[in-house]
Amino acid sequence: MQADAAELAGQSWPCTLPLVSRSSATVNGVISGNASQLDPLELESLVLNMDASLRVHARHQFFTWTQGLLQNLLKHELLVCALRNAEPMSFHVDSFATSPLDLASISELFRQDTSVVPHLIKTWESNYFQPVVCEVENVGPLERSAFARELNRIGASVVLAHGTYDMFGRPASFFTFACQSGTLGPKQVCLVERVVPFLHLAWVRTQINRPAENPGVNPPQANLLTSREREILHWIHLGKSNIEIGVILKISPLTVKNHVQKILRKLNVQNRTQAVGKAMALRILSI
Repeated sequence: MQADAAELAGQSWPCTLPLVSRSSATVNGVISGNASQLDPLELESLVLNMDASLRVHARHQFFTWTQGLLQNLLKHELLVCALRNAEPMSFHVDSFATSPLDLASISELFRQDTSVVPHLIKTWESNYFQPVVCEVENVGPLERSAFARELNRIGASVVLAHGTYDMFGRPASFFTFACQSGTLGPKQVCLVERVVPFLHLAWVRTQINRPAENPGVNPPQANLLTSREREILHWIHLGKSNIEIGVILKISPLTVKNHVQKILRKLNVQNRTQAVGKAMALRILSI
């Protein structure tokens, strides 16, 4: 499969970077790029990401991939994934970030947005389904969008959006990378154009394998970790080291380390990032 992915990565597909006007919020320019602009390390990272996406079958695996290996390729503050429902322009939305953000609220802002999101999708469609870059900072009518204000609040004033479409030309999925200003260019657009088909397939698999939610029943995973382990996992999610957690909880760093090792064993993961991702997927960790 890696050989196939390498062949995909090496093709000279045209990449466009539509620039969104600050005044009228319409496309006013295009920057082109192709795979020849990628250096060998970037091509290798692209192939590794394509390969890693094929092993994603659950939400915590999707989190680990997008906020780990994919972050190294496409740096972003927030990734919003939208999968179209049966109704037109109705999406199932989920958000992912390494920072401690209120992702459920961000997903809801995206779902309810009537300014930025429709504009991104319309621009994407009218530009023949090419990736779209849009600045959401002080952009005329977009300023009134609660979603745009939230992106600006977290320091992500530029978004790179791309998606997939069905046989009728309707959006099937739409992925929005919210990034810091000055971090996007033709290389990132070329990369996202190649990654999104794999992102779509991985995201769809997580939805197919997602268990039905019954709010009236407590999942068995709820008691998988002790209260102390859940507390430590919360601080891990906030980026605290063992020493910092020890100071906060008034226990020794060695005790914290022992708890972390137990958490990794119980969740059957290899590192702290995977532990956070799986805990979020199992609803053990609340944001």
